[in-house]
This record gives sequence, structure tokens and C-alpha cells, in this order.
Amino acid sequence: MKAAKHSVADASPRPFTEVSTQASTQASTKASTKASFEAARATIAGLHRLEPVHVTRRLLVFLLLLAALGGVCALTWSIAWQRGLDALRQNAAARVDRTTAELKSTLDRYEYLPYLLARHPFVQEVLADPNPRFTARADRYLEDLNTHARATATYIIQSNGRCVAASNWNSPDSFVGAEYLFRPYFVDAVKGGTGRFFGLGTISREPGYFISQPVFKEGTRDIIGVAVVKLNLEWLQGADASEPLLVTDDHGVIFLSSVPAWKYHTLRPLPKDIEASVYSARQYAQHPITALPITIVRTLAGGAQIVRVGGGRDAPSFLATQRALGEPDWHLMTMASLDPAVDAAWSATIVTALVFVSLCLLAFYWRMRRARVREMIRSRALLQTAYAELNERVAERTADLSETNALLTKEVGERTRAEQDLRAAHHELIQASKLAALGQMAAGITHELNQPLAALRSFSDNTRVLIERGDHVAANENLEAIAALTERMGKITNQLKLFVSKARPKSARTDVGRALRNVLAMLQPRMKNVALAFDAEQRADAGPPLYVGCEDLRLEQILINLIGNALDAVAACDAPRIEIELVMHQSTVDIVVRDNGPGIPPDVLPRLFEPFFTTKEMGHGLGLGLAISSAIARDYGGTLVARNLVPQMEVDGPEGGTQADADRSHGAEFVITLRRA
Repeated sequence: MKAAKHSVADASPRPFTEVSTQASTQASTKASTKASFEAARATIAGLHRLEPVHVTRRLLVFLLLLAALGGVCALTWSIAWQRGLDALRQNAAARVDRTTAELKSTLDRYEYLPYLLARHPFVQEVLADPNPRFTARADRYLEDLNTHARATATYIIQSNGRCVAASNWNSPDSFVGAEYLFRPYFVDAVKGGTGRFFGLGTISREPGYFISQPVFKEGTRDIIGVAVVKLNLEWLQGADASEPLLVTDDHGVIFLSSVPAWKYHTLRPLPKDIEASVYSARQYAQHPITALPITIVRTLAGGAQIVRVGGGRDAPSFLATQRALGEPDWHLMTMASLDPAVDAAWSATIVTALVFVSLCLLAFYWRMRRARVREMIRSRALLQTAYAELNERVAERTADLSETNALLTKEVGERTRAEQDLRAAHHELIQASKLAALGQMAAGITHELNQPLAALRSFSDNTRVLIERGDHVAANENLEAIAALTERMGKITNQLKLFVSKARPKSARTDVGRALRNVLAMLQPRMKNVALAFDAEQRADAGPPLYVGCEDLRLEQILINLIGNALDAVAACDAPRIEIELVMHQSTVDIVVRDNGPGIPPDVLPRLFEPFFTTKEMGHGLGLGLAISSAIARDYGGTLVARNLVPQMEVDGPEGGTQADADRSHGAEFVITLRRA
């Protein structure tokens, strides 16, 4: 036993001073490793930090690139604009030449028709004698001629200015009978020349080009009338309105235009006398002649001009190109929109800007990639250095951790051996407790058997004397007393046989009443002066036995310890009393042992179920009874609880906790809880 105690004392846990030192070393290692990584990260981040000098230089480079972009765009715009303008001028020149040729060809085709008409006999006849027969024949001739020539109208005017025959003689707006003395083309023809005139008709109010020739009396140079052909030139106005086309007379009045709003306007303000003559000739039927709001922006080579029509910044601009027809004194002008040239210039500028920006971005990307590669190489070198340092420190810390792990492994092995030694000591102490209990029981049995043996000797001597005297009645009574004493001695020895017999398996069940009766019979000599309150006999008589899941000898061992402790507690009481109560639940049974002793001190309660803890004097106990009883209860799935009665205080055997104060205790109670079987 002493050797076991010594080994347990040697296996007691020692302070982990070395482990704590190793833990602090690990913490410092982690801190230093983290600091190394932070330093490497800060170094790498410093590579990307821009200094003020770099910022200023990059700003200057950006401004230079921006200025270069502006210069390139301006140069591109100028070149593209000039090229577009040249192409537009060439196309406009070709268009105006083509249109002028078409108009001149049309006018020349009808130039000789009035001359031929003036030589026809029907015309000579009607002018010499305008009777109905000659007039009708001349009208039909003029109608047929006008139809085949595809002219607008053909008519004959006398020298006094009165129309005597016309191709539209049968229409409501016939020219027959109209006066044309004021018309310039009549005046020119009467003077012996060719009359050319554009104006609105006095009867039809339709614009047209009038060509006239004098009619000479056959065989003489006397002018007897005028032959006139009217042509409709409105077909010229069918051009695209986005590229206006216009024709001006010798005064600069626009009389043909693809833009109707421009007709009967002038390219420049007219003098008063010319305006009055135009009005008196009713050339444009008294339409107000105003100047067109046209502004010459720029004059180009070849006579072309850039003009703006209208006021304001949003007024359209055109490239104006004009040609003179000669006879008549007209000018044909075409206007080409500048939008294609402007759009082409903008497109070229935008494409150039995009290409320039793309090249700048490509150069910037290439430069940044080179810088990034250099930074990556430098960062990789720094990281490799940091990793090398880290690996070195990790190796050092790994060695420290391995040493710490070895110490912990050694400590765990020592603790494991200590637990094994403690478990072996515990088993030895249980066995010692059994031997001690057996010794106490043997002493009790010896004490109990001494008196019956002495009584048996006395009764046997008396019986022999009574038989010799012949007093058979008294001898019979002595023999009955001897039998009773023998039966009692047998019961006492039976308790010893039950104690030393082999334990049943844990699955066995035990009658609680029987176990209590056996224990009380065994402890009967110590309970002579103790009042016992126990209702087991009444419960046994009232119903079937009450079984619990525990071995009978183990349960009796628990009860012997509890009731024996209760007897020790009430030994100094004036009126000692012990109560034993059975409380049945649905699945468990509580065996309660109460006493009216002094109770359990508060400082003793937490350690009550510790092995080798006892409050008895030396030689009166080993401090193992309650520890063994609590272990037995746990082995069978039960509990053992100790508490004071007033106020209640509870300590669970396995955990050793307290629930109340025991300063004013009036006794203690122990509760065994076991499963019902």
C-alpha cells in the first residue's frame, strides 16, 4: 500500500513551464514571420507608389500627346477637307457644264422655228388679210406645227401688237386677240432682230421662254408682223433639291430654280430703273423682286465659290459653280452641298484620332508591360528572399516545435503511467476495504457468537442437571432456548458466507427488502440503542418484492457503508434515530438513509466522495467506503447523493458538487438511485 501511494504521489501533474515557454516562442515566431511578410509586401507596394517627379513627368507627356493629337487632327481635317472640296468642285463643274449644254441645246433646237414659221404662206396670208378663212387655216397650221415641234405655244402677232392666230386658238386661255405691244420680244422683232425673252405669260400666267422673228412681206423688207414660239423650261427645275440648280437672266433675277422659294429673287439688289423696266414689261407678273440672302464665304480657283444661303450659323453652305449661256444672256448656277466634304473630313479626322490614340495606348501598354515585367522580376526576387528567410525561420521553429512535442509526448506518457498506477492503487484499496470490512464483520460475528456460546454452555449444564432431577418441562424449555441460540448463530454465519461468495453478473437483480433485512441483521449488535424507522417489512407484506438492477452483495456493501456511517454519526446523540425509506418512481427506486446526527460540515461536502478522505480518527476508517459505494452505484447506472437536512444541501457523488449551506444542519441523508428491474 505504501508503495502504491508513493507511485501515485510521484505521478502527480507538474507545472508546464517548458510548454509555456515553447508557446511563447511560437507566438513570437508567428509575429516575426508576419512582420517579415508585411515588410516584403510594403517593399513590393513601394514599387507601385508614384513619386511627385514621376507624376509631373507623366502629366507633361500627357499634355504633349494631347497637343500632338490636336495637331494631327487639324492636319488631317485640312487635307481631307481640301481633297473633298477638290472632288466636289470637279463634280460640280462637270454637272454645270452638262446642264448648260443640255439647256443650250434645247434653246438652239427651237431657235430657227420662228424664222421658218415667218416664211410660211399661211402666215403671210393671215397677216396680209386677217379674214376668218385665213385665220382659221393659220390656226390649224400653228396647232399642227406646235404639236409636232412639242412647243408650249406658237402664235402670230400683227405689227400693231395684236395676236391674230395661235396654236391654242380653241382653248379658253387662247392668245388670239391679246395685245403684246409692251413685250420686249415683240419690240426686238419689230426692230428687225431676234427677240429672246423669259417671263410669265400675260394670259396663262405660266412661265416660258419666248423666241420671236420678224415677218417680212414677201418680196420686200417691210415688217408686217412677228412670229413667236413659247417654250416651257420647267423640266430644268426637276433636279435634286439637295443640290440646287438655278438660272438667272441678264439682270441677275432667278427665273428657274429647283428650290421654288428662290424663284423671282436676285443674286444682288437691282437698280431702281432696271426694277421699274422689269415691272413695266410685266416680265414676272408684278412679283416682288427681292434679293436672296446669299453670302460669299470664299472664292476658289476656277471661279467656284463657297456660299451660305440664309442667316445664322445653321444656314446651309454650298459650293456654287456657274456658266454663261451666251445667247440669251443667261447664267446657269449649280450648288453642291458641302456636307459630303465635311463628313469625309470628320470621318478622316476621327479615324486618324482613333489610330493615334490606339498607337499611344499600344505604346503606353508596351511601356507599362515592360515596367510591369521589371517590377515582377524585382518582386519575385524580393519574395524569394522573403520565402528563403521564412523557410529558415520555419525550420528553426519546426525544430522548437519538435522538441516541445517530444516533451509533451513524454509528459503524456508519464501521465498515462500515473493513471495506470492510480487505477492499480484504487483496485488494491478496494480490496483492502473489502478485507477491512471482512475483518470488522468477523469481529462483529465473533462478538455475537461469544455470548450465544456462553449461553449454550450454561443451558446445556442446566439441562443435564434438570434431566437428572427429572424436571423434564424445564429441560425442554432449555433445549428450546438452545435451539433458538443455534438458529441465531447460523444466521450470523450465513451473513459471512454471503459476503465472501462470488459476485453475480451485472445483469442480475436484487430484492431491496431482502438486502436491507440482511444488512440490518448483520448490524443488529450496533443498533441496540438506536431508534430505527424502516417500512420494508410492511412493503414486503403489502405487495410483490421490489427489485433493482444491481448485484445483491454490491447493494448490501453500499447499505452497510451508509448505515454504518449513520450509526457513527448518531453515536454521540442523546436520542439517536435512523430512518430508511424507499421511494419508487416509474423507472427508478430511491433508497434514502437519514440520521439525526450533526450533519456534514460545509468544507467536507465537496470532498466527501474522494478516496482516502475521512473525518474519523486514525485506525477507525480508511476513507474508502463512500468512494467505493459511489463507484458501485455508477457502475450500475445509478447515483449516490449526500445532503444535509436543514437547509437542504446536495452533493452528487461523481461530481462532488454542493447545493446548500450546512451551518444549521439537523442531520444528513444519503440517497441511492438505482434502475428498477
